[in-house]
Amino acid sequence: MTRITHIELDEATILWRNADIEQERRIAIFDLKEENVFRPLRAHAAGQEGPYHLRLSVNDGRLVLEISNEQGLPVETLVLGLGRFRRPIREYFAICDSYYQAIRKATATEIETIDMARRGIHNEAAEMLLERLEGKVETDFATARRLFTLICVLHIRG
Repeated sequence: MTRITHIELDEATILWRNADIEQERRIAIFDLKEENVFRPLRAHAAGQEGPYHLRLSVNDGRLVLEISNEQGLPVETLVLGLGRFRRPIREYFAICDSYYQAIRKATATEIETIDMARRGIHNEAAEMLLERLEGKVETDFATARRLFTLICVLHIRG
């Protein structure tokens, strides 16, 4: 019961999309729904059992995680400053852009090298997210990676 069964991104926050980013978003959401670990500690201690619905948005430079139960009733809202994520988000966008361009014209070795760098940035950001969620939400590395992908989607400005 300590999992997310529904995830939503604030559509008003997403200002720009392209096919590559949409694909990343779809995969992250699909994978997140299939397998995740997510237990808001304060809500759980107060007797709120999952599964949970999660809505992500960005407001005034902060990530807002609105957590509700299966019936849609609010359970908890977490607000995390995103200052520490600015650099990893910027780096992730840059490496993803290189990756998408490479897929269209680079050799397999070049694509693999760029993909390894992309995974490295993604992994570091997931570790940072785990640190930020510590004491607030119990989660695992794979869930944090997917959530970071969705945080990036919320930051696209075109």
